[in-house]
Amino acid sequence: MKEYIINAPQLQTIRKRISAVFVWLLCWVMWIYLLIPLVALSNWVMGDKKMINEMRWFGGYKSLLELMEIYLAALVVMTLLWLCWIFAKALRSQKLLPAAQKVISDEDLCDFYNVNADTLQQCKNSKLMTVYFDEQGHIANLDPHITHVM
Repeated sequence: MKEYIINAPQLQTIRKRISAVFVWLLCWVMWIYLLIPLVALSNWVMGDKKMINEMRWFGGYKSLLELMEIYLAALVVMTLLWLCWIFAKALRSQKLLPAAQKVISDEDLCDFYNVNADTLQQCKNSKLMTVYFDEQGHIANLDPHITHVM
């Protein structure tokens, strides 16, 4: 299988790494929060003596229904927050970035990526090309696959 994603975590900033770890931890905490009531409910249904006594102590199925209401409310709030976040990201991405309005010439591309102008023009004319990256994530070589048009 061909690897289309550049796996170079050393190119990420510290801020992105910390935020990725924070999101990872938050998702695991939410997952565990969602599973704990299901584990308690399954123990109670399967006849665990300790859980049955605990359910009687806390009010039986009526308190379970109250907890399920809280559980459902938490799920609705988390879903609404998630949908608001997606909507905000969609609105934010619709704004045209100032950098997208700049016109960049081929010479600027060649200077920035340290690529030969002839190779860049061949790659632009070809239908398929291969880009090779070095250890630091910079372009090491461009290989245009020139196809003959009939």
